[in-house]
Amino acid sequence: MRKAFGEKLLYDNLNFDLPPSGIVGVIGPNGAGKTSLFRMIMGLDTADSGDFEVGETVKLAYVDQQHSSIDPDQSVYEVISGGGEEIRLGNKMINARAYVGRFNFTGADQEKKCGVLSGGERNRLHLALALKEEGNVLLLDEPTNDMDVNTLRALEDGLINFAGCVVVISHDRWFLDRIATHILAFEGNSEAYFFEGSYSEYEINRRKRMGDTEPKRIRYKKLTRD
Repeated sequence: MRKAFGEKLLYDNLNFDLPPSGIVGVIGPNGAGKTSLFRMIMGLDTADSGDFEVGETVKLAYVDQQHSSIDPDQSVYEVISGGGEEIRLGNKMINARAYVGRFNFTGADQEKKCGVLSGGERNRLHLALALKEEGNVLLLDEPTNDMDVNTLRALEDGLINFAGCVVVISHDRWFLDRIATHILAFEGNSEAYFFEGSYSEYEINRRKRMGDTEPKRIRYKKLTRD
């Protein structure tokens, strides 16, 4: 698969399948093509050549960095519950306040207006909304930004126990090392490498392939038209 942005060839010969129940950590410098990959998964963009398929049974749940869909004038409880006292998860109904409490919003915190939430609180809110959608492919874009330690541990536990596939863009190598079963690395020179294993195992593999060199500023191949 090939994908370009303007006159930059973001990546060429990219080839991978999302592993069932796997957690894929997507790494690389800003501008390397990570967000373009998410846009293709969501059907908002297409590859310039090659095939990119999303299965008919895939149901996406997306957590972005901007949280643009959250109404700042509504409370945390109102946004997550939709105003009802119960939330449907799968084939059962659960108490809405209990569900909101799972994301560390308890007591008066549930009545906070979304417009005054901290970055970490907004991350938790959007994660609660995404998981309520019951997607089987979860897309996370820098989910650990502004997140406190307790919530980070809860997020790690939730992802490890998530029944579907998770694709997570992150610069937090420690976080990826604890959760990732696969790594998709944008390594520069318009090359992407798909690796089965943890982040630490990927780093060992990278050093063997490239030599033990320090990270360099990313470069792109010149885009040549077919």
